[in-house]
Amino acid sequence: MQGNVTDSVTSIATIAEETAALFEEVMRRKVMKLNIKEFADKGIVSLGNMYRIAKVMKKAAAGEDITVGMIGGSITRGSLATAPKLCYAYLVYQWWVEKFCDSHISYVNAGVGGTTSQFGVARVDNDLLDFDPDFVITEFGVNDREEELFKETYEGLIRKILMHKTEPALLILNNVRYNNGLNAQSIHNAVGLEYNLAMINIKDSLYAEIEAGRIPSANITTDFLHPNDLGHKIVAQIVINALEKIYDEVFCGTIPNIYRMPIRTITKNRFMNSVRYNNKNTATNSKGFIADLTKQDSIQDKFRNGWKAGKVGDTIRFVFTGGIISAQYCKTIRNDAPIAKAVIDGEEENAILIDANLSNTRGDSLAIQDLLVEDESKIHTLDITIVKVAEESEIDFYLASILVAN
Repeated sequence: MQGNVTDSVTSIATIAEETAALFEEVMRRKVMKLNIKEFADKGIVSLGNMYRIAKVMKKAAAGEDITVGMIGGSITRGSLATAPKLCYAYLVYQWWVEKFCDSHISYVNAGVGGTTSQFGVARVDNDLLDFDPDFVITEFGVNDREEELFKETYEGLIRKILMHKTEPALLILNNVRYNNGLNAQSIHNAVGLEYNLAMINIKDSLYAEIEAGRIPSANITTDFLHPNDLGHKIVAQIVINALEKIYDEVFCGTIPNIYRMPIRTITKNRFMNSVRYNNKNTATNSKGFIADLTKQDSIQDKFRNGWKAGKVGDTIRFVFTGGIISAQYCKTIRNDAPIAKAVIDGEEENAILIDANLSNTRGDSLAIQDLLVEDESKIHTLDITIVKVAEESEIDFYLASILVAN
């Protein structure tokens, strides 16, 4: 009798799984039958001044080599896509390849998970601009917040890209959190409008369909943040829809004969010349902090080229010229990581604690903590010292880099 009960339970479980799988497939097909163009158009905030992108498209159409680059967070990197070639960034690149088949088109994906435009502006030279891109997508919509700080860091990133010697065309993409619709599109688009750039909002297109009940969120994301393969495909098609419109204007319409970048900025623009200092490009005076010389596999291998320490009293000193100084460090979910303090110019009374313990369970993150924010740039000393270590803890405090701006 027991065997029959077990078989019956197994049968019910199997039927439930098969029913769920069938429902998911039905809904997936329903999503794929949607006319994406209908809601893709709603995501276009502006096509911007098309002079630069026209130059890129005409260059590719003439059979010349071009480079397509992306910089952003984990969505750009391709998180939850089952293969790198299934993420939105690669699918958009593939559009260029298929559209301009006589051109050799290179692809640079500078997406790094869990990072904001504050880090983006400090790393864009090494991770993207050194490859001399002709066309760039920036995507920090779900990592930046609607705060003046990120409006300023984002403007710094935009200006730095636009001022690169290749004069790249630039498109702003704002992804969205699918559980609550939050993103930073208001501050990003304020910058984009001032610089007359192409801008696309996923909140006003794909997410609007989810809110209206026409697309189940479970079909395009499992964590309500990162798109799955289908989600990446839809995001890519929304971007491609805008590129197709630009293409039609470039080859069949009228485009501007010049692009003028604004001379004045809409923020203080203190971050445009941000520099990331690590053990590869800066000297230190340290006691107990050891340089991490492990080879970095790629830019996604985030916790490399820094310094680590694990004993109370371990200290490291830097000397920088700047007005904004930030510590970039590993924040871990292990919850027994050391705690450090940062002291600027020997002012112990203004010491700032740097707690490397993380309360959520998503995974270790590359955190940024601002230590000094001033308008005036001058020489400063920075001392970081370990002040607390949990008993029997084997975790080191990992200082990945120091970001210096202005």
